[in-house]
Amino acid sequence: MREQFYLIQQNMKLSSHLIPRLTLSIALTFNWWSPTPVQASTSTQVSTPESVFGFSIKTLEGRTVALSSFKGKKILIVNTASKCGYTKQYAKLQELSEKYADKLVVIGFPSGNFRDQEFDDQNAILEFCETNYGVRFLLAEKTDVKGDQKHPLFAYLTSAENPDFTGEIAWNFEKFLIDENGKLMRRYRSKVDPLDESIVSYLR
Repeated sequence: MREQFYLIQQNMKLSSHLIPRLTLSIALTFNWWSPTPVQASTSTQVSTPESVFGFSIKTLEGRTVALSSFKGKKILIVNTASKCGYTKQYAKLQELSEKYADKLVVIGFPSGNFRDQEFDDQNAILEFCETNYGVRFLLAEKTDVKGDQKHPLFAYLTSAENPDFTGEIAWNFEKFLIDENGKLMRRYRSKVDPLDESIVSYLR
């Protein structure tokens, strides 16, 4: 009797191992089951534009402007401020913009990154520039040019190779001269006058 009971137990154990395998085999044979596909992980990589033509800006008036629309001309990008000792450079930037309008686009980027020397209100910036310096060249909206909130354009400009220097902007009215293909060709510190020969020589 014990022998029979033992055989029954062994058969039950054997069945417990075989039945799941048999069920899986039948399911696969008749295509009733397929393993859950393993999805390959994908990581989204944001590619850095190869030139300034990969960027767009918003103007003080609220228009979106693609820098690629200036292909074929040089671009002078300047981080500006309304309450700075270099603010008077606005007048010469306007003069430069007018004199070489067929070859150059000047774009000012008002910024309060340095001792908060810019108005908070966009209209106040525009009115100040037009009233005091007759500015008619393109002005972007108030922009962070350094720090954690730095605009991607300036992240590109401050790291792009050039014959002068790389790294963070040190003060208001630094200048970036861009060639006709959207590449950074020269950088200038704040003290360099907009009509200095080191800039004008590329526009003749």
